Amino acid sequence: MDFAYDHQTLELRARLEAFFERHIYPAEPIFEEQILASDDPWATPAIMEELKALAREEGLWNLFLPDTEHGAGLTNTQYAPLCEVMGRSPFLAPEVFNCSAPDTGNMELLAQFGTPEQKERWLVPLLEGRTRSAFSMTEPLVASSDATNIATTITRDGDEYVINGRKWFTSGAMSPRCDLLIVMGVSNPDADKHRRQSMILVPPDTPGVGIRRSLHVLGYLDGPHGGHAEVFYDNVRVPASYLLGGDGEGFAIAQARLGPGRIHHAMRAIGVAERALDMMVERTQQRVAFGKPISDQGVVRQWIADARMRIEQARLLVLKTAWLMDTVGKKGARVEISAIKVVTAELASWVVDKAVQAFGAAGVTQDFILAELTAHARILRIVDGPDEVHRETIARRELSRSVPREGVPASS
Repeated sequence: MDFAYDHQTLELRARLEAFFERHIYPAEPIFEEQILASDDPWATPAIMEELKALAREEGLWNLFLPDTEHGAGLTNTQYAPLCEVMGRSPFLAPEVFNCSAPDTGNMELLAQFGTPEQKERWLVPLLEGRTRSAFSMTEPLVASSDATNIATTITRDGDEYVINGRKWFTSGAMSPRCDLLIVMGVSNPDADKHRRQSMILVPPDTPGVGIRRSLHVLGYLDGPHGGHAEVFYDNVRVPASYLLGGDGEGFAIAQARLGPGRIHHAMRAIGVAERALDMMVERTQQRVAFGKPISDQGVVRQWIADARMRIEQARLLVLKTAWLMDTVGKKGARVEISAIKVVTAELASWVVDKAVQAFGAAGVTQDFILAELTAHARILRIVDGPDEVHRETIARRELSRSVPREGVPASS
């Protein structure tokens, strides 16, 4: 495995980093000011659209999509360092480059499984950054870490499907720009447990769709990105042609979506950790306590050293996983995807926490990004499957590899 970045990756990363210095970092306070000044918590700040126009002009657009028909045609290994850069400003940058969740996963599904009509109606506007979308899978009344628990029903009735159920954490659904809900539900209750579910496309203005409220995440509304909605589906009728993929393929489609989504989260989490480490290094060299810079304290130096080592370890594991996805596919990289999902979420939480401690009281205020990064890093340990589920995947693989040798005690 050669993890040296190729010329195209180095060139794109340099352009991204320059864009950050010129536009992203200066825009962060403007972004926050425009959010606070707006009477509509779901409105998109004007600075976002300005930056998106600039990014598109510079060709820094749809970098996540591996096919040249819809995106930049980059491999996962090429995209990893670019996505990491975007993670340094996770509340602004991903959408600026049209690389933000849940739209990335939804675009991948539409590109892979959508009909020509579905692509024309929903994929094209998403690719152009004109609309947003939401993925409606998680439910409040079941343990959604086990996707076979999904209780929402998708029932065929002639030329239509009828949808009934209750979802929450349907991220993005509160946005007035959201024009698509991708809903997972049970369409074949008597089939094998992995063939019961289907995915269906639902416009938010369809009668019976009730978008009730957005869930706060550790106090944050996430308004400009469309929040995390609780959605009720009450006898919602859509044409049968709105089914995504085949009937009974919902579980498989979900897995196809979540693999890339998890690695994108992991890539961005490294960027979060890098941003927090940079802030900690700068702050501790500027602040003086007990007659010397805080950076001279042994415990602080240990935090900084440990943060660097953990980041490098996690980055190597992410690159290995990206390489596996490129060479043997998502299924072949399944265990590694689980591993990076756990490792990078814990990494981001740990480094951000140490940065907050180094900043002292200032670290938990709105004057710095660290408080919001704390909430962001914490939720990464739950989204796309909690850490415990991914650890179970890893443990199961390790246990399956153990073959007792005849006549040799297991403890030897």
